[in-house]
Amino acid sequence: MIESIFTSSILVLPVFALGLIVTLAILFRRVVKTNMVHIVQSRRKTTPFGAGQKSGNVYYRWPSWVPFFGITVIELPVSNFDLSLESYEAYDKDRVPFVVDVVAFFRINDTASAAQRVENIQELENQLLQIIQGAVRKILAGSDIDTIMLERAQFGTQFTDEVSGQLTEWGVEPVKAMELMDIRDSSDSQVIHNIMAKKKSHIEMESRVEVANNHKEAETAEIDARRAVDIRKQEAEQVVGERTAEKDKAVGIADEQARQEILTQERETRERDMKVKRVEQVNQAEITRDEQIVAAEQEQKTTVIIAEGELEAQRREAAGIEAVGLAKAEAEKAMQLAPVKAQIELAKEIGTNEGYQQYLAIIESVKGYIEVGGKQAEALENADVKVIANTGNPTEGMTGAMNLFSSKGGTDIAAMVEAFAQSPLGSDILSQFISAKAEENKDLPIAGGSPDDGQSG
Repeated sequence: MIESIFTSSILVLPVFALGLIVTLAILFRRVVKTNMVHIVQSRRKTTPFGAGQKSGNVYYRWPSWVPFFGITVIELPVSNFDLSLESYEAYDKDRVPFVVDVVAFFRINDTASAAQRVENIQELENQLLQIIQGAVRKILAGSDIDTIMLERAQFGTQFTDEVSGQLTEWGVEPVKAMELMDIRDSSDSQVIHNIMAKKKSHIEMESRVEVANNHKEAETAEIDARRAVDIRKQEAEQVVGERTAEKDKAVGIADEQARQEILTQERETRERDMKVKRVEQVNQAEITRDEQIVAAEQEQKTTVIIAEGELEAQRREAAGIEAVGLAKAEAEKAMQLAPVKAQIELAKEIGTNEGYQQYLAIIESVKGYIEVGGKQAEALENADVKVIANTGNPTEGMTGAMNLFSSKGGTDIAAMVEAFAQSPLGSDILSQFISAKAEENKDLPIAGGSPDDGQSG
């Protein structure tokens, strides 16, 4: 009975030990995260475990009190981490106080070195933060506040350069340049406020100047745009006008050419018509000229014949008239000489007989009265003179009228006519009468001398 119990115990103990070991292995087994490195310090060596490490990323974390197997572990991140230096009071080279905020980005590149310097990440961050404070204080103390405010990026680079040499000993390296996030006045200072007010006013001035310049440029651009649009519009209108003018010119030229061609054709047609008419007129003129030449020659010959006949007739007539005239002149001469001769003989006879001379004088006087009375009667008859006798009988009245034809009556009539001519009406009437009489006498032949002009009384 006892042996069986002892045997069973012996069998149970290995199983229990094995189970205990498995349980402990499960409890103390560690798998390192990908962004972490565990620095395991055993009794004899330091081994890093993590992603990309030669020892792998799995280990057993035996408590440090376990003999031979006990270890200590330092967990450090291998991912990027940031450190913020907030509200850090600093001074510029003129001891002007201000407050800054600085941000730095690091990562552990040598976990073994880092594990040798610190026990955990918090201690590492505190030490790195002190390094950053020293670098910031040193760099900012060498510049004035205006430069610090204006060149923040430059100072971030200077901070990074200053801490890079020191970070190597901690197994840390900067991921990027440090950034000077903010700079402001401390509680008992208004320097940055004043600088910012000055900068703000300067920026406002520049902004207003820039806005004014922008407005000016905008207005100038608008003016240029409007001018360009107007120019383009005028150019377009000019092009349209030029095209229209060219079209009108072309149309006008075409119309003018067509009109000129029409006029040319009309002129040519008229010239051809005129040539035809000229030919017809020349032919007709030649025909007419030939006809007129023939007619003129005929008329000339006829006229010559007629003229020769008339000339011969006139010659013969003149010869006949000359013969008749000579005969008539001889007869008249004989007739005129006959009374002269008789009168010469009679005069010789009368010259010696006074009684007969008185008789002849009386006879001649009676003849004269008779002739004068007949002429007076003819004159009165032709003059349509009415004699109104206011005397006792017609004979006396007629005798008074006959006195008009005596020398005394003639003198009286001349005096009456002279007095009548002195009046305007009489002058006008006499002028008309004289003009009419002159016209009548102009057509009368000049009378020759009387054959009795050579007779003695």
